Amino acid sequence: MFMRVDKLQAELPPPKKQDPNAAAALQELLGGKYGEMSTLGNYMFQSFNFRSKDKLRPFYSLVASITAEELGHVELVSNGVAMLNNGPDKPGADAGDGGDISMSPFEAMKEIRSAASFLSGAGGAMPVNSNSMSWNNDMITTTGNVVVDLLHNFHLECGARLHKLRVYETLSDPTGREVCGYLLVRGSVHAHSYALALKKITGVELEKFLPTPNIPLDKIPECQKYLQEGSHRRLYTWSPNDYKEIAGIWEGEQALPTDPPGELTVVDGMPEGGKIHQLVGVPSAFTPDYAPEEMFEIATKLYKKSR
Repeated sequence: MFMRVDKLQAELPPPKKQDPNAAAALQELLGGKYGEMSTLGNYMFQSFNFRSKDKLRPFYSLVASITAEELGHVELVSNGVAMLNNGPDKPGADAGDGGDISMSPFEAMKEIRSAASFLSGAGGAMPVNSNSMSWNNDMITTTGNVVVDLLHNFHLECGARLHKLRVYETLSDPTGREVCGYLLVRGSVHAHSYALALKKITGVELEKFLPTPNIPLDKIPECQKYLQEGSHRRLYTWSPNDYKEIAGIWEGEQALPTDPPGELTVVDGMPEGGKIHQLVGVPSAFTPDYAPEEMFEIATKLYKKSR
């Protein structure tokens, strides 16, 4: 089962401007071939279908724990997309009836690459790629063979890091770049973990393939704080009590030679995380819809009652 915490894995800076085409580029990291929906889908169904869980517990625990992290990556990218689509907060924007909508307040949106984000999604994220093509089950591989699945996962993480770098190079807004910087560091951790798992099973030193692709994280400003705090050396269990067996794969090994040095460690639970940016309503887009002031008043009463 999964437990949800009302935080993002990393706190995202607010966007400097509304940039729906940048949001469309970031959608590639959500619903593209190597996006977070793909990594989540692969690891989640591999963990559900995993054979001989008790006998192969460390390898099952690795795939299962990374599944939980990938679910948080989907959430992180989705928040980045919505923030870029909506732009800087406008105080008081969620009050009133939206004014005269006959003046075409969203006329510019019909020209953007992913118009469905506004026409159907009110400026939110969707499980699609950068051209609004739907993510689908064809991107999932679960063979039932632990070596083949781990090798596929290693390929997937290496491809995803290249994916993220290319998207990073298309963006200038701090929101999208922060998403990419964080995911580049954590994707490196996942590629490294699958390489070490394959080494334990086969004896092949697959980690010598890394870093593949050769992405110098020390040259990417948005990666620096995560490297300095040691995020590149941490594997999380994402559970208070379970999946501790991943220590047998991860602990005792060293960070990749291109990253700050240090021993790899397993952390019970999850990272501290950061707050979720609060998107304001847009009455002219019928969010939150009719009589928002009354809805807010009702919600306030319900919140106080729950305390």
